[in-house]
Amino acid sequence: MQPAVAQTCYRHPDQPAGVICQRCDRPICPRCMHQASVGFHCPECTKAGKQKVYQGIGSLQTRPVLTQVLIGINVAVFLLVVALDGSGAIGGDSGQVHLDYGLIAKFHQGPFVFPGYGVGEGEWYRMVTSGFLHYGVIHLLMNMYALWILGAAVEHLGGRARFGAIYAASLMGGSLGALLLSPGSLTAGASGAIFGLMGAIFLAHRAQGIPFRNSPLLPVLLINALFTLGISGISIGGHLGGFLAGAASGWLLLDYGSRRDVEKWVPFALTAVLVVGCLVTGVVFATAWTPT
Repeated sequence: MQPAVAQTCYRHPDQPAGVICQRCDRPICPRCMHQASVGFHCPECTKAGKQKVYQGIGSLQTRPVLTQVLIGINVAVFLLVVALDGSGAIGGDSGQVHLDYGLIAKFHQGPFVFPGYGVGEGEWYRMVTSGFLHYGVIHLLMNMYALWILGAAVEHLGGRARFGAIYAASLMGGSLGALLLSPGSLTAGASGAIFGLMGAIFLAHRAQGIPFRNSPLLPVLLINALFTLGISGISIGGHLGGFLAGAASGWLLLDYGSRRDVEKWVPFALTAVLVVGCLVTGVVFATAWTPT
């Protein structure tokens, strides 16, 4: 068997290739890497495509509009909760809004279920609305700061449409995870979707040729994982489900979807299947769940 030959840059044969061009699949060295909205392109593809190349501080010039919209919705919902349920909501008290729109499979007291309340009782929309509710202003501010950083990063990497699809999948995956691991707990917060954005960024780095172990996001993920496991009251299922759904949708939209032989609509269609699949699975599980 012949020994493996190291891959070299097609423009500089004396230089080892770090990644391949996302458009033409030719190996390129760091000198030839031009960062695009997704992955890296070679000089010829960058010039031929006449597309905007993001480098350094220039990559931050695009306004993260959808990220700002999501933050605005979360803040507006919190203010509405305070107006309806009183100032106790600022400190983290749950009121009628949380009871009506928070995530729970079924309300129960021991083995007895209160009919008509919960995802398993026909209120499937709780899997969506719970992602925009928070327990107190500290909970809100922490999540919105993380959303501002991570949301802007994903929106710059993939654009608004991809970011919106990834956020939807992450939110729904987080709701499914919370239902599976803590069906009887009243859960709320955007952290499941935010963990999904971390998963998507990991996959975006992979598309750019950055190994997982070298990702600048790895320390942040490890710290958040320790907080998730070490602090009581945090939804482990929500964080884990959101991360996995975000990673899956991130691969579909930021890696698989950047290949030349893939139609642009295919990754979005598969992500929509993921979203609907999480919703249906959550409803089916919640309906069949019986408290003990």
